[in-house]
Parts: sequence; C-alpha cells; structure tokens
Amino acid sequence: MKPLNELTIVEARELLDKGEVTSRQLTEACLQQIKSLDGALHAYLEVYEEDALAAANRADDRRAEGSVLGPLDGIPVAIKDNMLLQGKSSTAGSKILQGYTATYDSTVVKKLVDAGSVILGRVNMDEFAMGSSTERSAYGPTKHPRDPERVPGGSSGGSAVAVAADMCLGALGSDTGGSIRQPASLCGIVGLKPTYGRVSRYGLIAMASSLDQIGPMTKCVEDSAIMLEAIQGQDKNDQTSSDEAYFKPFWKKSLQGVKIGLPKQAWTSQGVEDRVKEKTEAAVAALKSAGADLVEIDLPYADEALAVYYILMPCEVSANLSRFDGMRYGLRKQGLPLFETYAQSRAEGFGDEVMRRVLLGAFALSSGYIDAYYVRAKKVQTLIRQAYEHAFQNVDLIVTPTSPTTAFKFGEKMNDPIAMYLEDVFTVSVNVAGVPAISIPCEDDGGMPVGIQLIGKWFDEATLLSAARVLEAQLKTDN
Repeated sequence: MKPLNELTIVEARELLDKGEVTSRQLTEACLQQIKSLDGALHAYLEVYEEDALAAANRADDRRAEGSVLGPLDGIPVAIKDNMLLQGKSSTAGSKILQGYTATYDSTVVKKLVDAGSVILGRVNMDEFAMGSSTERSAYGPTKHPRDPERVPGGSSGGSAVAVAADMCLGALGSDTGGSIRQPASLCGIVGLKPTYGRVSRYGLIAMASSLDQIGPMTKCVEDSAIMLEAIQGQDKNDQTSSDEAYFKPFWKKSLQGVKIGLPKQAWTSQGVEDRVKEKTEAAVAALKSAGADLVEIDLPYADEALAVYYILMPCEVSANLSRFDGMRYGLRKQGLPLFETYAQSRAEGFGDEVMRRVLLGAFALSSGYIDAYYVRAKKVQTLIRQAYEHAFQNVDLIVTPTSPTTAFKFGEKMNDPIAMYLEDVFTVSVNVAGVPAISIPCEDDGGMPVGIQLIGKWFDEATLLSAARVLEAQLKTDN
C-alpha cells in the first residue's frame, strides 16, 4: 500500500469502508507530511492540527456506529485563505486582513464540514486572488513541489501545492480568470472550475463577484466529482447561485460519439512553449484514441477575452475592495483624521498589484471613461458568450492548452504585469462566459507538468468530467 497521504479520495474512501485505515491515520499522515515539507514549500498559512485530529476522531466514531455522512467523511482537505471558517483567521493573503477572525462559515466550508471532511488548515494565495504565481501573497511565496526555484501558479498556488505534495487529499480553490486551472496545470494535478452559479460564493472574500467561482483541486478526476457533489447547490445567501439540476456524475468508458472542438485561435496561438505544445498535442491524440471526433472550430473574440477580463475584473475589484478601509476590520492606522486613516491603512495594507487593479478599475468606472471601457467590455462579454453558444451547437466539448507555459522561475514576470496577465490567455474566456472547465495533467515523464483544458456547456459538468476521466485513463495507457 502506498503512503496514506498519497492516496486519492477514491482510494482512501475504499480503505475506510473496508476498515483497513482510519480517518485519524489519514489525518496524521497528512499532518506529518506538512511538518516534513511545508517549511520549504510554504503552502499552508495555518494548520488546524488539534481541530483536525478531533474531526478525524468524530469521523471514526461515526463509521464505527454505521452512520457515515458520505464519501468525504473522514477525508483530510485544505481550504484557500479566502474562504471563511468561523473562529479562524481569514486574510485572503493580504496584510490588510491580518488578525481578522471569521464570524461565520462560508457555505462551501460548511458543506465540507457537514459532509464529514477534516479541514487541515488554510493555504496560501496571491493577495485577494490577484496573481498567477502566488508570489503576491503578503505572507511570502509558495514554492513549486518539483523545483523550489519555480512558482506553482496562482492565485490558488497553496491549494495546488498542498495537493501535489500530498499534504492533503484534496483542496478548494477559487477561480476568477484561471486561478484553479493554471496552478493545477503547473503543478500536475486536476483543477475544476464549475459553471458560474453552480457553487455558492457566500463567505468567499470577493475579488470580482461576476467572475469568481469556487472549485476542487484534486489528484484525479473522480475526486473532483466527489468534492463538487458535496459543495454544489443553490444558496439563499448567494442570489447568483443557481437552482439548475444537481450535478450527478456518470462515467463513460470511451469517447465514442463525443464531438470535441479545437478552436484554431488557441491551437495556432503564439507564445506557447514547445513543451506545452508537444504534451498538449499528444493529449489531443489521446482524445482521438479514446474515440472522440475532433473538429477544428472557430471561436471568435478569443483574443479580446483577455482585454475584456482585464477591464471587467479591475472594475469589480475597485468596488469590492472599497470595504477594506481601516475602519471596520483588519489593519487600521490609529490617531489620524478620517481620510488619512483610509489612505494610510490601504497604502500599508494593500500590495502593489492590488493597488494597481483598484486604480485601473476606478479609472475605467470614472465619469467620462465608463462608456469607453466598462460598457464596451460588457458588450464584448455578450459576444464572447454568444460565441460559446454557437460553438456548442456543433460540439460537446472544447479543448485547449491550460497555460501557455510551464512553471516559470521566481521573479521572472513580477516586474512585467502584461507577461503575467498572458498566463491567463487560455483560461479567462471561460470565466467571462461562465462555462465550466477542467485542467488535467498530460505529462508523466518527470519534467515540469503540463495541463490540458476541457471546456463544457453551462451546467453540464457531468459530460465534462466523464470525458476528462476517459482522457486521464487514456493518457496513463499511452504513457
């Protein structure tokens, strides 16, 4: 048997059901891995050791009594630092929230706890989820598990590393423009961004409310399905959450009869590393081997999606972050007049990238510019959504690379915001349109990981995950 912390959720659940391991043993194995590795990798900002062991004991007691809560009962997981857990710190990777203690549970965390999950701790992230490398955390960068001189991606870099380095069995991340899928790609794990509205955002420290979505980061596709089942559903506390039929997985053995589109805008894109091109083209060949019907499609406005995203997102950032003013919670500069309190608290509490995006958003929303920037971007957003609607009339899924690069070195793109923003070139249109997408690893040669992205129809995660699982199996066969 492999070490317990290296198990998938599916494998761990099977052993738990057979009585061959306990939740406490799983939890202790993960905690030991954290103690061994996290000093070097810095995935966790806080570990809830006592609480986790107590939760594991309760799970074992339930199992002994025959009252298991579900497939996640007793499974140790991690949560991103922007999801509230009552009584625990939540900082969104920012100094301005240092010392803030959550007064209520986010819906996703409550659902995990209600499902019996063991919450190991909160993991690192780019400040307020603004970044693609986890270098922007106010509490220090997270390092790539295969090469500590390289970034793990972002903003959910802590979640990705915790899973990839076997410091948990699964984790939650949030995805505004690729923040689940891009670090999943760079770290060689599975990352699922559900349809906008599939999962409640209540208790998520917001970045851009019309784009944010919470999703699972796991070691295999089936694990992502298990976590999505647990956290999905409409929530009266989030009016953007949907009452669409619940996701229920079904697993196909092949892709026979499944039509998958290859958008020419993605597959002829400049700036894609040779390794990414090689591995993703091999994954496309694996889709064909699994029976898929591959067709080239036109997906217009792919280039415009990045520009639209980097207008809409800062506009929402400037509105959402106005609440962090040094008065209600978090960092506060004392003894100053009102305006100076605001200015000094925010100047010391926010990092450079956060201030850049707040300023960009405030400018784009200002009188005289709102029509030229925000209103025009909203119109193009409609065109992007219509482009996906048209594409999905002819195909079941769309496939692209997840990221144009593998993990890059620390500092390589920190002083070049445009280069960092281009990391999201294949992922942002998914958020702009609100469709679901998944990144799965497509290399197994020990080099830096590469991910391939499958994009599905609105609220059709079942088809998306089924195809991803077939591809996952085919890639293992081919390798």
